[in-house]
Amino acid sequence: MGTVSVKMKVLPESPDVDFKSLKENVEEIVKSKGGTNCHFEEEPIAFGLKALITIFDWVEGSEIEEVEEAIGTIENVNSVQMVDMRRAIG
Repeated sequence: MGTVSVKMKVLPESPDVDFKSLKENVEEIVKSKGGTNCHFEEEPIAFGLKALITIFDWVEGSEIEEVEEAIGTIENVNSVQMVDMRRAIG
């Protein structure tokens, strides 16, 4: 089995959400489910709202839906969407 790079978009409920806390919670879930090399980008949406783009490595063939569902249960998260998944070369 190889490694894939996963990119998920986490949309908070409001512009007032504490991104530092959100990042910590997302990273904790990703690591607890087996993800590695987690890092983040911020994407402006509208009216001060930003999406948290989460990028991490995942074992190919493992169920990624568990991670997506767990992130969706974080307080103040409106939605989670997998944006991209591709084989990592390395």
